[in-house]
Formats: sequence, structure tokens, C-alpha cells
Amino acid sequence: MAAKRPSVLVVDDDPALLKLVSTRLAAAGYAVTAVESAEAALSHLALARPDVVVTDLRLQGLDGMALFQSIRDSDPSLPVIVLTAHGTIPDAVEATASGVFAYLTKPYDPEILLAKVAQAVQICGGGAPGGDDEWCRDIITRSTAMRAVLSEAKMVAAADAAVLIQGESGTGKELLARAIHRASPRRDGPFVAINCGAIPEPLLESELFGHVKGAFTGANRPHTGLIQTAHGGTLFLDEIGDMPTPLQVKLLRVLQDREVRPVGATQATQVDVRFISATHRDLRRAVEEGRFREDLYYRLAVVTLRLPPLAERREDIPLLANHFLHLLARKYRKQITGFAPEALDALVSAPWPGHVRQLANVVEQCCALTMTPVVPAALVTRALRENPTEVLSYAEAKARFERDYLIQLLKLTRGNVAEAARLAQRNRTEFYRLLRRANLQPGMFKYDHLPDVASGQESDP
Repeated sequence: MAAKRPSVLVVDDDPALLKLVSTRLAAAGYAVTAVESAEAALSHLALARPDVVVTDLRLQGLDGMALFQSIRDSDPSLPVIVLTAHGTIPDAVEATASGVFAYLTKPYDPEILLAKVAQAVQICGGGAPGGDDEWCRDIITRSTAMRAVLSEAKMVAAADAAVLIQGESGTGKELLARAIHRASPRRDGPFVAINCGAIPEPLLESELFGHVKGAFTGANRPHTGLIQTAHGGTLFLDEIGDMPTPLQVKLLRVLQDREVRPVGATQATQVDVRFISATHRDLRRAVEEGRFREDLYYRLAVVTLRLPPLAERREDIPLLANHFLHLLARKYRKQITGFAPEALDALVSAPWPGHVRQLANVVEQCCALTMTPVVPAALVTRALRENPTEVLSYAEAKARFERDYLIQLLKLTRGNVAEAARLAQRNRTEFYRLLRRANLQPGMFKYDHLPDVASGQESDP
């Protein structure tokens, strides 16, 4: 992933102070976006995730604390710094107790503000001005949802807590696990991955825990298990939900005692391993149904990260498609420059039940078959037809259509609810009810320069 400047969203209804704070932050090397209301801030946050938010407490309309509460509900790891000329000790205590990163009263010391912003960026995953995202270089994204996940991943990487990554097959769980390892103090140690659902139970036990010579028929020599191989580093247990119950008991003992006993051995060996596990299953439900041990679940899920499906990060599809295309063009030794606009439109609007893995497959098929420098829409359409399609219930299909329809109307009218309601032939009250049901806010569509999803580009703050 390319280096980028840490970004700061500044919110103040005083134009002079807004410009002053923005100028100081920009001079310190930050990419700054300045807005004059909490409503405008929420619209911006729906489109792009900054590394830090700096907001005045007293604002027209929603105040700074209401803005903070909204941010905390949707993105708890995004740090918020509150500035106010009306600060009191009770206000500060209430704000910090609620989770505000810092609370500074006006007139504030510029050096203290810069220090707090730098501290917030460093702790919450952005890095210092001029830093880069080398640790997550394999994850291609500009999605707000994915940036939130990466911010939490960067924070948890610094600790040694066990991490459970949840997400559907093909969303990139192993990529995220490797990124956490690279960002952790264990980065120079081994990263060992194993798919718990792909190996039969007898072999899985030996692969994980190892065995001594003569432990069973065919054990002609000792074998070091993957847990010991990962000593000093990270062990990634993919599809942990498929692990047989007897092995769950043995794994729990490793997590509790930090020692492993190979099959057939009489003595255990101390191990120093960080555990990251992943699953596409609902482990909570598996625990309730008795298919997964509750004590092991809580040992593995000290921190839980959820990867969004590709359909929830459609703004990443052009970036990912072009990334795969350039890699595959080299593999097939073809001079391919990109996708036709209609081809990108087809990719962006596809359902993607197989997520990023399916997208890579579709792009490879197009790359293998194209005879022109630009991949035509016909090839994309053909590749999509030949890949598995998503089957939705009637209720899910109706809800998806309704949401997409509302988004189309709001884009067309740039967030003008009255005009959108007129086009939909519904009164405004009913239209607002539909928007609430779909969790859509008209304000996010009122910008004159929305990111261009089709091109995969976004404007510099």
C-alpha cells in the first residue's frame, strides 16, 4: 500500500478558528479536511475515514459531544479530540469518561494540540506524518469500513492478545492475519498458518502438536508440530470453527498453560506463540449449540475483528480489479492497460457472493481471454455468468433493491429529499421512513465532489 499522510477531520463553526487549526495541522504534515458542522462531518465520515477527528464542543445544530457519540457508535476506534472555549472541569471529566481521546480548552496551546493529534494517530493506527502502511501492504482499500478494521487491527497488533477474525470465505482473513503479524513486535518471528477444516482429525493433531517416534503406526521419526514451529511468532488457525472437539480441549490447554505436549510424549514443552484464528462460521451460535467449547471461544476471541463482505465495500472493486489485472497481465505476458468503463460498471454492480477471491477469479478469466489492451464489458459479463451467483431470500432481495433504489435517487438529486420523494412518488414522511429503514442519511449525498467509484480515485483532502 502506498505511503500516505495521516488525515485529520476538523470541525468548527467559527471560520477563522477552523482555518487556524487546519493551517497548523497542514503545516505539521497532516492531510486536513475542514467542515463547519457536525452534520457535514458525518457526511464526510460516510465517504472517507480520517485518522483523527478534532471538533469544537459548541456547534450549531448537533454539538461536538453528539458528533462524538455518533462516531463512537459506528467506529469506536476513531480518536476524537474536543476543543472548546466553554470548558469546565465537569465537562472534561464527562467527555474523557465517555471515551473522548483528549479535551483541550481554548485558548489552547498549539504544541499540545499537535502532540495530542500525533499521539492519537500513533496509538490508533495511522503512524506519524510521512509514515507508510507497509504492514498492510497486501490489503488494497479506500473503503471506510475496511479502514476502520485496519485501524483496530493496528492497535491490537501492538498487544499480544488473541484475535478472532470473522468474515465470509474469500474476504481476506489470512491477509489481515499476516498484516497483524507484520505490525506486531513478533514481526521478525515466524508466521505459521494452518487450515483446521482441510486436514483429517488424526493428521491435524500431529500437525498441530507434533509427535514422538513410535507414537503411532508409521511414526518412524519425531515430528515437530506447527505450534512449536511458530515459537516466538504467530500461529494462524484458519477455519477454527471446524476443529474437532477433542482437539479443542488440547488447544485450550496450550492457551492456558503456554506449553505443548506432542502425541505420545510424557513431557510438555514451553511455547511462546501469539494466536490468531479465523472462521466464516458464527462461533457464538456454535457455542450455544454445543459444537464449540465456550472456554476456548473466550480464549481465542479476546479481540474480534469482522471483515466486511465485498458488497459492503464496492468502492474498492475498481482498485482491486485493476490491481489483479496488472499482476495477471505480467503473468500472462499481455499488454493490458485496464477495463472499459462499461466493464468496470458491471464489476461494481455484481453481487459477489465469493467476495475478493471471486473477483480475482473473474479478472483472471478476463485477462486470459482478452485479445485487446482494454478488457471489454462482454468478457466481464461472460465471466460473471460463469461464476456462482448469489441466491437471496425474497425479503433480502427486496431490502437490497429498496436500498439500492434509494441510493440511486439520492445520488441523482444530490441528497434533496423533497425531489427524491417526488421522483419516487411518495410523500416526504414516508420517504424519510424508508431512509431510516435503510440506514441512509441524505447529507452524505450533498457534496459536489463525491468520490468517483468508477475510476477508483478520490480527491486529496
